Amino acid sequence: MNNPRLAGRYAKSLLDLATEQNQVDAVCADMKWIHKICKSNPDFVNVLRSPVIKPTAKQKILESITKERVSELTSAFIKLLVIKARESNLPEIAITYIDQFNELRNIHKVKITTAEALTPEMQAAIMANIKAAATADQTFEIETAVDNELIGGFLFQTGGTLVDASILRDLKDIQKQFMNNDYLHRIR
Repeated sequence: MNNPRLAGRYAKSLLDLATEQNQVDAVCADMKWIHKICKSNPDFVNVLRSPVIKPTAKQKILESITKERVSELTSAFIKLLVIKARESNLPEIAITYIDQFNELRNIHKVKITTAEALTPEMQAAIMANIKAAATADQTFEIETAVDNELIGGFLFQTGGTLVDASILRDLKDIQKQFMNNDYLHRIR
């Protein structure tokens, strides 16, 4: 099911073809739309991965969903996936294409998780600080999430970097110190 090498190869091929045909942005929009569908509808992914459903039926389902919503190049690519019996990898290929597109355009994803939803002003202030620390050619896409367990503070993720400035982490650190009896020797 999850085959990152295969997804990388198909996504790279699609990106190269889209570059040749000057449709990189249109195909990226299509892949984002497909990713959104896959993420919000697990039944759709189950249909793609089902060995019971025949490829012709899967092709008809995919055509009915994507008809007039995706570019001709994306539609032809999806047909090719069904012919090659790789339609089960479409969700991973979509994600990988988006990642490769972002790398090509120097777009970096930033994910901020807070205990309460960020206001637009707070989000704009955070983005201003991020852009001030970045080089001129970098672009950022911000994704926000809410996790009430953080109590306060935030989690900041970009690339391979995670900054945990949450109250939950502070409390866990304190709990760990007490469990290790770090302060026991000072009591005596």
